[in-house]
Amino acid sequence: MKHKIFSLMLVAGLLTLDSCKEALDYTPTGVLSSSDLTSPTAIDGLVTAAYAAIGNGDMIGPIYSNWAYGSVRSDDAYKGGGGTGDVGEVDALEHYNLVTPTMGSFVTRTWQNLFKSISRCNVALRAVNTLSEANFPNKKTRLAELRFLRAHSYFTMKLLYKNIPIFDETATEEEILKVSNTLSNDESWNKIAADFQFAVDNLPVNQAEIGRANKVAAQAYLAKLKLYQAYEQDANHKVININKTRLQEVVNLTQAVISSGKYSLSKDIADNFLPETENGPESIFAIQFTINDGTTAGRLSFEDGLNYPHGAPQYGCCGFHAPSQNLVNAHATDENGLPKFATFNNGNIDLNTATVDPRLDHTVGIDGHPYKYDNTKPFSNSWVRDAGVYGNFHSMRFQQLATSGSYFKLGPFMGTAKNYDILRYDDILLIQAEAYIELGQPEKALPLINQIRKRASESTGRLKKADGTFASKYLVNEYGSTGWTQDFARKALQWERRLEFATEGARFFDLVRWGIAEPTLNAYINVEKTKRTYLATAKFTAGRDEYLPIPQAEITFTNGLYKQNPGY
Repeated sequence: MKHKIFSLMLVAGLLTLDSCKEALDYTPTGVLSSSDLTSPTAIDGLVTAAYAAIGNGDMIGPIYSNWAYGSVRSDDAYKGGGGTGDVGEVDALEHYNLVTPTMGSFVTRTWQNLFKSISRCNVALRAVNTLSEANFPNKKTRLAELRFLRAHSYFTMKLLYKNIPIFDETATEEEILKVSNTLSNDESWNKIAADFQFAVDNLPVNQAEIGRANKVAAQAYLAKLKLYQAYEQDANHKVININKTRLQEVVNLTQAVISSGKYSLSKDIADNFLPETENGPESIFAIQFTINDGTTAGRLSFEDGLNYPHGAPQYGCCGFHAPSQNLVNAHATDENGLPKFATFNNGNIDLNTATVDPRLDHTVGIDGHPYKYDNTKPFSNSWVRDAGVYGNFHSMRFQQLATSGSYFKLGPFMGTAKNYDILRYDDILLIQAEAYIELGQPEKALPLINQIRKRASESTGRLKKADGTFASKYLVNEYGSTGWTQDFARKALQWERRLEFATEGARFFDLVRWGIAEPTLNAYINVEKTKRTYLATAKFTAGRDEYLPIPQAEITFTNGLYKQNPGY
């Protein structure tokens, strides 16, 4: 991580010394001038750089890991770490009412990092367009890949900030400075959708190189966008309509993905979180990371680098991202192996006697349970950094064992070469199920949700303790058709999404899309603050806290052209 921070400092220094640029008249290693960008090989390198850019966030300016934005801001997790003042910006995110437009880390840095990735795409698009298809046979495919990548970054910005400026590769620097963030919500969704649609129309179904976007991935991502767009919001973020035409588009796109036969559920959900099984049948699009690849430090993911058990001798830092008691309770099942929708949070679950969904032990580090499938080193409460504030649970999905070939420790921080899935097949199944439910066809959602539950019930092979027994009592069954009404199906879908993507950062954005963030999160806080007193002043305000503020630095830079989000 230090080399990344140094590089940012160096760039800042060079910009400051621009008046002395005659003394800096040299070509640094690895930097291309415009005169270099005339060959297909060089321009293809710019496309590769654009792929790299979507993984170029950092621990305090994340752009692909949503542990802080989507997990800690939800009812899934607490900030963790060494008390509330440790990386206080995330504590502010967890409290909602402490978030301000002047937060330099996270709020501002993520905005800037995302626009850097968008800039890489636009630079590459301009370069690709200088070549003819005769000179560059891959031209159309590369253009489509770049527009897919650009749409990915804009989509992420929409989830985080909602009201964002959108411009393409044709905009000059002067024109960019005149682009406001005041497009209607639907207009901005449409602009991003146009990039994904171009990718759908121009990408091949199969790509020779692993990691490149393909036509089916573009259909999957467009389906996800259309689902969000279907839940129409007013200016104060209230869901005022669910657009049935958009939902039908979601069904059509997800069906194209399913019917393609390219993807399927992995046999064990654990396969989604281990480097040995990355790029498997469930991975539709992933950011690719590497280690021992011949470069100085590899191509590593550090955005979750704070989130390892602090007291474990094999790690040593930093104890962030602690699953909430509410999330652990949500894994309880009744005598039929179904969720306890109404009563799950009536007291803390007794993990010695209760029956639970197996996904609990794929997600949460629990005292005496195997941690990350290593039953020789079970999780211990002694590994927890600040149990008095955040309790004894620890996140696990995105962590890797210190013995893993993908693991790398740089000073106190951890990085891995495990790829980061942006789109998975389980998400597509549940996206289609959600669309069917809201279209009034819950019976079509039932087998989709049951596919996920069946896989969960069979994902126990890696969960045994050293003595061959299971640490938990697993019981999860599929839903029956009796009583499967639209209301019940909606509740089941929302529950399934929570458990399937627990601590992966999807939860907060799901709640906002469904229009239930305020009642869900304030009900959560009201109970949780009796167990975690540091949450005593937390409060979610509808019409404000669904989105991050526009960074004040960006509003100032544009002389007030960018307008602040409501409530800030």
